[in-house]
Amino acid sequence: MIKHLNGDFETVEYPENHFTILYDNNVKEDYPIHWHNAVEIVMPLRNNFFVHTNEQNFSLKERDILIIPPGELHSMTAPDEGQRIIFQCDNAMLGDIRAFGSINSIFSQTIFIASSENSLSNKAKKIMLEIYDEYFQHSELSEIKIYLKLLELFVLIRENQLSVQKNQLGCTAGKLVEYSERFNSVLKYIEKNYMFELTLDKLSDIAGYSRYHFSRIFKQYSGVSYISYINKIRINAATKLLMDPSMSITEVAMNSGFSSITSFNRAFKEIKHCTPSEFKKFYKN
Repeated sequence: MIKHLNGDFETVEYPENHFTILYDNNVKEDYPIHWHNAVEIVMPLRNNFFVHTNEQNFSLKERDILIIPPGELHSMTAPDEGQRIIFQCDNAMLGDIRAFGSINSIFSQTIFIASSENSLSNKAKKIMLEIYDEYFQHSELSEIKIYLKLLELFVLIRENQLSVQKNQLGCTAGKLVEYSERFNSVLKYIEKNYMFELTLDKLSDIAGYSRYHFSRIFKQYSGVSYISYINKIRINAATKLLMDPSMSITEVAMNSGFSSITSFNRAFKEIKHCTPSEFKKFYKN
């Protein structure tokens, strides 16, 4: 299934004029540790499937769903017999639409949806099977229909996350709306200004909270610290700049918001599991 692997980096090759690729996979084949810029969704249809990601082991049962965000290092192990959907889509499909900022936040970590009789699981399984059927229709409208089904899936996941956050924060629905409005303003500010210095004072001021309250609530709200979130945005921008052969690594670091090569290399290695030099070499090859 992996066609182009250079080091740990996989170049996902989509069919011409498509942003998705789906494998009806029933091969006894293990996939080595790797990462890519695609969103990947795995759902076993028959027998289990094993995925290791971000130091977590997932033994996926039939109809479990695992969503692996772009840039996440992972490996896969197949049983002797089985069948599973392995679906990949271009993560840029939501990147340029401001209204989807809240949806994009779900990709900060791997998402596991256990096969059970709850509303999220039932709806997610239904959507994945509809995507499976639509993909092999090969109709003129298949891509746009899959796009809409993906949006539906991601909205469901985000709604579930907000419900969980409401319980974790111990707040009312009205207070959660307030948090969402304030922190979405912060996230949009970070996405627009990641190339500049982003201080805790500035971000907490945008949110309208004290420094301490901002740091605590941001992590509860988004699942990661504000520093980790900023670094992920900056590294995603850096990967695109590294593809430009005319830009040096120092220029990439400065244009991505890092104050030094040392901090850039450390953050890049932590998130992408390779150095900027190695990534640049992988892409060139």
